[in-house]
Amino acid sequence: MALCRGEIKKILNNIGPNGTINNYELSKYARKTELLRRERGRTAFRRGSGKGMKQWKVITENGEAARRLRREAELSPVLARLLAARGLSSAEEAQAFLQGEDRFSPFSFAGMAEAAERIHRALDDFEGIAIYGDYDADGVTATAMLYSYLESCGANVTYYIPDREAEGYGLNCAAIDVLQERGASLIVTVDNGVSSIAEVEYAASLGIDVVVTDHHRPRPELPAACAVVDPHRADCPSGCRSLSGVGVAFELILALEGEDCDVQGLLDNYADLVCIGTIGDVVPLIGENRTFVREGLRLIGQTDRLGLRALMECAGMADRTLTSINVAFTIVPRINATGRIGSPDRAVRLLLTEDPEEAEELAEEICRDNDTRRRIESEIFDAAMEQLRREPERLLDRVLIVQGQNWHHGVIGIVASRITERFGKPCFVLSVSGEEAKGSGRSVEGFDLFRAVSSCADLLSKYGGHPMAAGLSLAADRVEELRRKINQYACSLAPVLPALTVDCLVAPQEITLELADELALLEPVGTGNPPPLFGLFDASIAEISPIGGGKHLRLTVTKNGCPVRCVRFSVTQEEFPYRVGDQVDLALSVEAKEYMGSKLLSVCVRELRPAGADTGELLRSRIRYEEARRGEALSPAVWQELYPTRDDFARLYRFLRSANGYQGDAAVLWSRLGGTTAFGKLLLCLDVLAEHRLIRLEALGDLLQVGLLPAAGKTDLFSSRLLSSLRKSE
Repeated sequence: MALCRGEIKKILNNIGPNGTINNYELSKYARKTELLRRERGRTAFRRGSGKGMKQWKVITENGEAARRLRREAELSPVLARLLAARGLSSAEEAQAFLQGEDRFSPFSFAGMAEAAERIHRALDDFEGIAIYGDYDADGVTATAMLYSYLESCGANVTYYIPDREAEGYGLNCAAIDVLQERGASLIVTVDNGVSSIAEVEYAASLGIDVVVTDHHRPRPELPAACAVVDPHRADCPSGCRSLSGVGVAFELILALEGEDCDVQGLLDNYADLVCIGTIGDVVPLIGENRTFVREGLRLIGQTDRLGLRALMECAGMADRTLTSINVAFTIVPRINATGRIGSPDRAVRLLLTEDPEEAEELAEEICRDNDTRRRIESEIFDAAMEQLRREPERLLDRVLIVQGQNWHHGVIGIVASRITERFGKPCFVLSVSGEEAKGSGRSVEGFDLFRAVSSCADLLSKYGGHPMAAGLSLAADRVEELRRKINQYACSLAPVLPALTVDCLVAPQEITLELADELALLEPVGTGNPPPLFGLFDASIAEISPIGGGKHLRLTVTKNGCPVRCVRFSVTQEEFPYRVGDQVDLALSVEAKEYMGSKLLSVCVRELRPAGADTGELLRSRIRYEEARRGEALSPAVWQELYPTRDDFARLYRFLRSANGYQGDAAVLWSRLGGTTAFGKLLLCLDVLAEHRLIRLEALGDLLQVGLLPAAGKTDLFSSRLLSSLRKSE
């Protein structure tokens, strides 16, 4: 059904000098194209698959440092280049990085001495102590750990995990009433409490003391507690701002043990819990965190915690080598599921139980809850994507806000994270119930979401969080006001481009099983020490074949005659915008995987782009396009960049006719057109053609679906309302 050269010539001849098109001549070809478009399907668009475009940053190689590491530390050339790219230049630095740095100093935390003293007094007097945790993996593990420790000290101790749906995050007065009835005279918070000013005052009015341990950013005013331990306190000299809530709780245990405590012995007892919570809270794996995770991974595989062992068996992890990555994708989501679906204290019970039957029952129940969570999450994500599809003007915002009636509070944070990843923009997902809207947001690196939310404090009844994630509540009728105000704040700042960091470039012959084995030295990997990404640039796609029942792709790429076989997960052949023969840049991960007792090289395509494409400039051009579409005044230079010519329309139309429309990434379309037109201008040209009903255009971020429409008569493209609305600043 492809158009012949003569048909294309007819089409181009009907683009007049003023940008007019004789649609009558094109109608029969448009019908052919529309039929083909329907045959190809719209699976990719409906699913909203893919990730948002990122600015590729290749770390500048320090050749001298790499050579020194190769020589002194006896590392392979690739690993030496990788560590040099991460700022290491000597064998000593490399060893410290790979082994971890232990600098435990609990009394360097502001408020720690006061916290330890108050808890010791409660232990001595057998006071009722209540540990008040949070419903995520960080809060759950912190609660289980501190409860277990205090119980071993002979404490009169209980714990409390608030219900996400009914109570929300942090201390609340109703829960304090419950704990008073249980006989608590001291509440110790873990992973929460630093913003609970009114609640701490309420507890004091009942004669209950509070010790706060937290790792979230405090407000200018601290709670009037007996002690507030938070590394983000302005007066805290510890320097341990990367700790999770469970990490701060472990420092509290060290303080309770005293100056000369057995750190290794305590790690042997609790590192498995600290490891799970640290991974779950996605904090940088540097310093103590690296030790926590390294020691914890060693313990989890041989854990004597019956519940944790049962959970691993239920998740299919019992006989697998544990890494920070598979803990993040198996154990952590299941613990989190208890806070999202059903009763959150089950995870604490799971980690504390000494009854094999209870351990098995709880593990199976929690795994079922995780399956339910996945289903609900998928339904809400699909609904949110449909909302953005119906209201595409929302995608022009710097900060995305979507909302739905009675969306499950337990999963909206995950949905926000998926949307942020999909569009490369901060996102809030709000659940509206009655007159109240509650939301959870996720951000991109470089945009402080907590500050953004704080700028809207006058609209909010409750809020909290940190730079990458935040939660809030407000009146339902003020959601649009929130959308306007938070975007005003975002527009006052320089645009933030989502980034992809490529550690170093490699040649095909360097991608070996030996390299994969050596990369295991980097474990544990995660935030602050990410899995390495290797750049294989200007490679040619030699083969594309579906695997996994068509859900994934096997690619073979070649460079200088040397092939590399790799996998692109969660992309079907219909969704893949590239063709055999295309020149591409690839960002690859490399690892060794065990299969039937043997090690195999696994190469995964994490991202790819047209060879040589400056994705940073594409993103900046898209931002300028969005500014234009929002009606903002444009500088003469930007106006000139975006305003299309007859040739721009002709080139685009020529391609769409020859290709029978287009489905795929906008950047690939830009590349197919020669990569010379400003990216924002291309997007505007598509909008103008759609405005005049010459094409059917559906766009979700970087994912485009373009079909041709039949029409009659002549159309003056430059009469477009979109073009006339472009405001040139004087």
